[in-house]
Amino acid sequence: MLKKLFWLAVVAGFAGLAVFWIVTIPAVVSASALPAYTPNLANGQTIFNIGGCASCHSVPGEARTALGGGFAIKSDFGTFYAPNISPHKDNGIGDWTEAEFVTAVTKGTSPAGQHYYPAFPFTSYTHGKIEDVRDLFAYLKTLPPVSGKVRDHDVKFPFNIRRLVGGWKFLFFDDKTFTPDSSKSPAWNRGAYLINGFGHCAECHSPRNPIGGIVSSQRFAGGPDPDHPGGWVPNITQKGSIKGWSEKDIASFLSDGVTPDGDTAGGSMAHVIKNTALLSDEDRAGMAAYLKSLPPVDGPPKPPKKKT
Repeated sequence: MLKKLFWLAVVAGFAGLAVFWIVTIPAVVSASALPAYTPNLANGQTIFNIGGCASCHSVPGEARTALGGGFAIKSDFGTFYAPNISPHKDNGIGDWTEAEFVTAVTKGTSPAGQHYYPAFPFTSYTHGKIEDVRDLFAYLKTLPPVSGKVRDHDVKFPFNIRRLVGGWKFLFFDDKTFTPDSSKSPAWNRGAYLINGFGHCAECHSPRNPIGGIVSSQRFAGGPDPDHPGGWVPNITQKGSIKGWSEKDIASFLSDGVTPDGDTAGGSMAHVIKNTALLSDEDRAGMAAYLKSLPPVDGPPKPPKKKT
């Protein structure tokens, strides 16, 4: 009897590993899935700005288009370093095919066939239109190549096992393209598209569970700031600090970083404003319309300030 139980356990173990291996296979977009297309460079620049590419990938102290990487992204799982995404052929993405870039941005899979960590917000970018991703790739290729490799991520075992990210994706990664709401205005739909897609606002403005998945019931409700220990990312639903702001107030803040009471954006948000300030008035107005429509949601309790 014990021998039978042993072999049943062995078979079950191998079956479990087989299932895990299958569900964690990195997804790819084939070149054949990308028909002939003439990219729109102006739109690519817009996607570059709303996507915040310069905030993480530009070299500190250099122009925002010098995308040599190196920015440290702290988390509970380790520190991730934004890579070089300039068109440098050896150190950046200069040798990437368009299909490899689309795969990276929408599936979170590298050209080497490995899972990217979700510190790269492909989890939001995936909701964007393929045409926008292709425009972004074309725009990036017009920027100056920057030499220099970025150091490896500082992630400890077992989180350094890339295949485990496939399991995380199985649990939390929704790669559906954004679907407009016909009952809403074009401006609202544009704002919803930008915020939930390339703007990736929920990535910072939402609490996460112990293994790093966004708590869907508290999306946009704020939470701890992983980049600044003890810091807090605000709730941007109508239960948060912007509940008394008008759409005009929100659009203005996205332009100049000044709140209705005269305060200014700080921390990571100051970098975000540098990007949203480059968008059109119409795009900022659409984002404001969408944010103002978010229902009130209670976020996690903010810890009391430590006494000094």
